[in-house]
Amino acid sequence: MPANRRQTAPNAERITNIIGAVNIGSFRISAMIAGRSETGETVVLGSYHRAAQGIKRGYVTDMAAATYAVRDAIERAEHLANVSLSSVWIGCSGAGLASQISQVEIEIGGRRIEADDIDHLLLAARDVIHPDGRMVLHAQPAHYTLDGAHGVANPRGLHAERLGVDIHVMLADGAPVRNLTEAVQNAHLNVEGVVASPIAAGLACLSPEERELGVALVEFGAEVTNISVYAGGMLLGMATVPMGSGDITDAIASAFGIRRFQAERLKCVSGSAIASPADHREMIPVAGPGDDSAGAPARHADDRGRIPRAELIGVITAQLGRLMEEVSRSLRTMGFAGSRGQQVVLTGGGAELAGLADFAQSALGRPVRLGRAAAIKGLAETHAAPGFTTLAGLVLYAAADPLDIRRVGRDRQAVTRFAGGGLVSRLAHAVRAYF
Repeated sequence: MPANRRQTAPNAERITNIIGAVNIGSFRISAMIAGRSETGETVVLGSYHRAAQGIKRGYVTDMAAATYAVRDAIERAEHLANVSLSSVWIGCSGAGLASQISQVEIEIGGRRIEADDIDHLLLAARDVIHPDGRMVLHAQPAHYTLDGAHGVANPRGLHAERLGVDIHVMLADGAPVRNLTEAVQNAHLNVEGVVASPIAAGLACLSPEERELGVALVEFGAEVTNISVYAGGMLLGMATVPMGSGDITDAIASAFGIRRFQAERLKCVSGSAIASPADHREMIPVAGPGDDSAGAPARHADDRGRIPRAELIGVITAQLGRLMEEVSRSLRTMGFAGSRGQQVVLTGGGAELAGLADFAQSALGRPVRLGRAAAIKGLAETHAAPGFTTLAGLVLYAAADPLDIRRVGRDRQAVTRFAGGGLVSRLAHAVRAYF
């Protein structure tokens, strides 16, 4: 695979490795190019976003249109970064994502744990992956156990009778992932890997302490909302709701009989998730500067083409109420409750709606904060918003290069003893321990 290339100007900071990332969403397609400096720092060199084409609820519905949008976003990011990319990491928010936790143990016999023991353990862990015909996106060690004690980051050099590991596996439907991959490959790019958006977004906007203590991450996208539960430093479960901010836009367009682009602008410019007494007196224009005024006037509009802001907010909050009911139901199903199941982090493009955190806090009965990408050198202010956390997370994921057990050498044979109960008992233990 040819390497990504950058022409470095004299006296410029030397970049030793180039990372390309593309997040293919239903509303926008965004690209980011970053580099690793000689000191190991990640530096954003250029980023760009544009309207999505050929994507519906995270699935490719028009290959030619999706390919064009991906190529356009990449080329513009390359121009800004002065980089020629040959490969990228891509994000996946649809494709029926599902999360599994599995556990495996091997006998150590009380001696000191060496690197070979860890390799044997990870080789054995392959046998506990049961994709049932689905595609495995990630299969990563979350943390190790020594004689049943959890939370060991690196067991090498320690003594134990039994060494275990919790493996986090992210599954997806194969055909939709292959369509995403093909859209990128048709744009003359190799695919380094496909990363589930809950993994990327969590890496970008959740602190290690939040992931350890217990947190729910709600990615409010244009047409899909992913709900992920983290605890003990790993993702324990996730659910997907086929609703997003685009459904709010459609509801506004339907309620007032206006076009989608007008509804989207009204939502972004004048919309809010929180009502105020002044809303009943405020009239807001439907048409913006340069709009074609031809066509039927908006429903509920006055003779100057204005609608009551209170009615706009009523449409928004009705849709949000339905979404939060689904989010709350998903959190209950995943066992996110009790004193340690409190913090909720909202991210994604839909999270940029004014007042949403306050609305969600009231609806869910839990503390809610907005999740933005962690500070990355060179990150444009516009791309530090909640709508770009997955994109930034793709770069951070690629830079971290996390271990995948499928990459561990296959030339070893391991004698293993599998923990009883498998996935069900492990998830039950995690829920009891953290929530």
